[in-house]
Amino acid sequence: MKYIFISGGVLSGLGKGITAASIGRILKARGFLIYMQKFDQYLNVDAGTLNPGEHGEVFVTEDGAETDLDLGHYERFINVNLSGASSVMTGNVYQSILEKERKGDFLGKTIQVIPHVTNEVKGFINRAAEISQADIIICEIGGTVGDYEGLHFLETTRQLKQEFGTNNVIHIHVGYLPYLKVTEELKTKPIQNSIRELQSLGIQPDIVMCRSDYHVSAYHLEKIALFAGLKTEAVMALETVKCVYEVPLILETNKIGNLITEQLQLPKRKVKLKKWRKMVNRILDDQLPELQIGIVGKYMTMKDTYLSVVEAIHSAAYNAGYRANIKWIDSEKIINSEMVNKYLSGIDAIVVPGGFGHRGIEGKIKAVKYARENNIPFLGLCLGLQVAVIEFARNVCKMKHANSTEFNDITPYPVVFIMPEQLKITTKGATMRLGAYPTVLKKNSLAELVYGKRKISERHRHRYEVNPEYVKRLQEGGMIFSGKSPDKVLIEFIELDNHPYFIATQSHPEFKSRPNKPHPLFTGLIMAAAKKELNLA
Repeated sequence: MKYIFISGGVLSGLGKGITAASIGRILKARGFLIYMQKFDQYLNVDAGTLNPGEHGEVFVTEDGAETDLDLGHYERFINVNLSGASSVMTGNVYQSILEKERKGDFLGKTIQVIPHVTNEVKGFINRAAEISQADIIICEIGGTVGDYEGLHFLETTRQLKQEFGTNNVIHIHVGYLPYLKVTEELKTKPIQNSIRELQSLGIQPDIVMCRSDYHVSAYHLEKIALFAGLKTEAVMALETVKCVYEVPLILETNKIGNLITEQLQLPKRKVKLKKWRKMVNRILDDQLPELQIGIVGKYMTMKDTYLSVVEAIHSAAYNAGYRANIKWIDSEKIINSEMVNKYLSGIDAIVVPGGFGHRGIEGKIKAVKYARENNIPFLGLCLGLQVAVIEFARNVCKMKHANSTEFNDITPYPVVFIMPEQLKITTKGATMRLGAYPTVLKKNSLAELVYGKRKISERHRHRYEVNPEYVKRLQEGGMIFSGKSPDKVLIEFIELDNHPYFIATQSHPEFKSRPNKPHPLFTGLIMAAAKKELNLA
């Protein structure tokens, strides 16, 4: 098995995740089986308890792991369903070590970073290798070279290159080239320092990628190559592009795929990127008619909170021949009818995504009411389903003050309540209903039309559900419960008749959308927004 480790230098947020995913794409285009991992420095055990306003969305895998958003990039680029083995946090590593120490597995030895922590990291890598049986494992190391928190990950990669040999392990370093407006020039010194820092740890990068918002000249690349002790072709520029899906094509143009396969002594194979190139050309087509899609969210300090939702909207749009213009709507600002009209008028479709807590909930409810009453195509995701049920209960079924017990535990009409099995749970991490669960769709429903089948599976991340005690009353008011768990206990989908497109799911379908295979729920939303017939099956 071959291994590619990707580190970052100068500063975080460079796009290592996109770079790693793009490398996976060009290697998969050669017919290699790819699997990917993300090593995060945080002392958290997983990403489930991280603030989405600071760290972006929590991406959920099929097996229920709560992970960093980079795993979403990996899945979208290489079209592989990853697992919990793909996400490794420092807290995860130390928790495993301490559990073993308490059980006496180390036979009284003193526990140290070397060899115990690095061996534990190797164990996580080996687990991914065994699970995936891939030809190549690509591991992205979070943070930047020089961070104290990530030294054990870097040391592990150094050891593995020594253990497995230079023909089986390569190290790719992604650094940043800042631009000084005063002198109107790019500066290579920061990336030189990060390479020196990497070399001081005993790691010689095999390939260096230089991120920049400006044009990088051959002179700069040659200078960095000389400093790093590399051939010029092993140093390339990654300039900012309009669309992240262009990056694999840029790497291929720079022959990085050939360089990697040569260094890893992999067989030369034909590169199949024709469909990917066609997809990118479609995305970049500025002649596509535009649709205004509103996302009514509550985490507005960082748009990456809704990254998979945004990608799902865009992919559904350009695959259907449209361009989606995302309009961000802060639900906390929708406080009255005047604000509703201000923020929602002129919108072709409304999406209400997931979230937790009471903040901004009333604004989401008002947005759902606007969509329902004005025949605006609507898609609710997780919390989006719950607020749609609350809105319908209040305004159609006349259940005044209906609510979720998450927001009001003394509501007279708890139409949404905490799942019974969640009542005794006191810990927060990895205790929700997580991962893929099956659903049976109602015959002749909108959901069945959109999916083209009745038995489906979607990923979940929630603690609250529609209260079954109110299902009959909501049905009498006209709500259709079009998807349920196989045992018919849990409500998974709702929809309304006499509306161009009103559907919501308790799941997170955005996690399974792909750039060249959009999720049908989002395609249905786009078609409805464009006033096209929903003949999707």
